[in-house]
Amino acid sequence: MRRHKLFSLALCSALLCACTTEATTRPDVKPQMKEFVDRMVREHGFDKRALTALLAKAEFRQSIIDAMNRPAEGKPWYKYRQIFLTQQRIQGGVEFWQENEAVLTRASRDYGVAPEIIVAIIGVETRYGANTGSTRVLDSLSTLAFGYPKRARFFRGELEQFLLLAREERMDPVELTGSYAGAMGKPQFIASSYRSYAVDYDHDGRRNLWDSNADAIASVGNYFSRHGWRRGEPIATPAKGVTAAHQHFIDAGVKPSIPVADLRKAGIRVDPKLKADERASLIALEDKGRNEYWVGLNNFFVITRYNQSKLYAMAVYQLSQEILALQKAREKPSVAAH
Repeated sequence: MRRHKLFSLALCSALLCACTTEATTRPDVKPQMKEFVDRMVREHGFDKRALTALLAKAEFRQSIIDAMNRPAEGKPWYKYRQIFLTQQRIQGGVEFWQENEAVLTRASRDYGVAPEIIVAIIGVETRYGANTGSTRVLDSLSTLAFGYPKRARFFRGELEQFLLLAREERMDPVELTGSYAGAMGKPQFIASSYRSYAVDYDHDGRRNLWDSNADAIASVGNYFSRHGWRRGEPIATPAKGVTAAHQHFIDAGVKPSIPVADLRKAGIRVDPKLKADERASLIALEDKGRNEYWVGLNNFFVITRYNQSKLYAMAVYQLSQEILALQKAREKPSVAAH
């Protein structure tokens, strides 16, 4: 597979081409790039000439900057929801579940994360692998590391992690593709998450999030487990009776910090099954002409560790419930069978 060429060969190839390849980065970022290369050499033992030549192959792309400045999470909830809560994505989730039922069952047991949540993450991220991104990761991360000042420090860190990942996994960094922000594979892991949480679940010696459903499924489960997912606990539940007087609860953020008893005392109606001392958050989502209110619990907050947007977390949760309902309906024997 071309994606997994030896990293050292890729660097050598880049070095041989350096004489004919113009660096396409903007002139004003060259000092920053040189500083980055020097640090990679000093801290991680990279070959200076080879790494310089490799980065010279990266293309600065304004379209990446433009995409970063108009994220989907900037939409109101009722528009954002329409992107992910579709019959095609729900049906696709059931099909993915059925095709990977054995590994989903095993991963759910090993990591404590419900199958529908793992499926929904992969569905929201890449439509079950149908769209893992066509932008070269080297271009994405170089553009953002050296051409996007407000998050340059973060993306230089991800570029560092990406180069280390490619070396460790013996992948060609020029060949790898992903999202405009450098997220990779079916679950769209950024490089630091890939290195920290990806799992070789099919035991073939590689953590392959592009081509191995087993690795992708287990890696999502491992990510959530390591971020504090609680097996079998609820994720979110509707809240009723919310008024303007409750705005301070909403302003407290998505991290569960409010005892459920306090919400009830303030007149907010929540699921009676929730324990009084359970910590929760109050979430407002913009619907057409009104707000939709939810109580978010620990596992909802864990989903926001994957993507910090409350819209993202709610889309994952609601998609997971639609997939689960259809999956259960498929499992029921038909009346005609009796």
